[in-house]
Amino acid sequence: MISFARQKGYFSGLNTDFSFADTYAPADFEALRSCDARVWSFYNMFCSGMDKYLPYLYGKSKEPLPLYIKPDRKISPQNMMNAMRDHFEGTPFDMTKDVGAGPFACPYRWRPLTFKVDSVEYINERAIATQQTGFSFVAQMRNYLPNPIGGVLWFGVDDAATSVYIPMYCSITEVPECFKVGNGDLLTFSWTSAFWISNWVANMAYSKYNYMSADIRLVQKKLEDEFKASQPVIEKSAIDLYSQSPEKVAKLLNDYSISKAQSTLESWKKLGEYLMVKYIDGNIKREKDGKFQRTNDGVSAKPLQPGYSKEFYKSIVKDTGDRLKVSF
Repeated sequence: MISFARQKGYFSGLNTDFSFADTYAPADFEALRSCDARVWSFYNMFCSGMDKYLPYLYGKSKEPLPLYIKPDRKISPQNMMNAMRDHFEGTPFDMTKDVGAGPFACPYRWRPLTFKVDSVEYINERAIATQQTGFSFVAQMRNYLPNPIGGVLWFGVDDAATSVYIPMYCSITEVPECFKVGNGDLLTFSWTSAFWISNWVANMAYSKYNYMSADIRLVQKKLEDEFKASQPVIEKSAIDLYSQSPEKVAKLLNDYSISKAQSTLESWKKLGEYLMVKYIDGNIKREKDGKFQRTNDGVSAKPLQPGYSKEFYKSIVKDTGDRLKVSF
């Protein structure tokens, strides 16, 4: 690495001063804000004192982020799943706070990552959770359990913030139908594809994010809580079976993982249908006791029309002047 760097003119100092990162990937502005900031956000969620590295991310300090940290507390699989859904909320990079979030606090910025205004270049923040995620997972590895049982990939497709992490045991021998290749592709929508159903729900949410994301999180939490609650039960059955017939454990966990994947697909379909009905045409259907309200005649009750935030209305007036002013 060092001799090649010298040959190419990347490095000319003493061997003891060699830094792989500084030589081969110097921290320019885009690297700091597009990559290191995401690492900082992970660290910041699990370790105190991370604010001291903010100057580095702004290019005002040479003290880089540490290669790793020791968390202040034990981290559960759910903690990691939630971290994968982060958009810098509550930090100086919070993507829900500036005008780019639109009227409904959407924490996403569509590509390209950089843009120019009056020949000045700017950059969009790049959070941990992004819309172009294909899949993500959290690996839970427990060496105190038999191998077929101890390893679980909590697996989700598309944007981690608007999808569900489903337990896929390392001993399964089949791919759930909803995850199979050939079940649609990037140019072919499929109602039996977890990828496409997750994208369908997510892309609806992007248009009215602060409202729809709250509904999504309720279903997301319900499903993941159910998975956590059933995990000790299925694993006890697997451990008991392992002592009798290890080869049968794979079938037990295979059937379990497949059933959870397929039932999640169905739940997400219903969620998408619910969001479509509730938020159609910019209105919000009224609900009571978990059902949409109807009048005595059986038709839909008059929907809510919350409009936009005060801040967004102010920005409209600032941009349009008196053109929209009611003057008579």
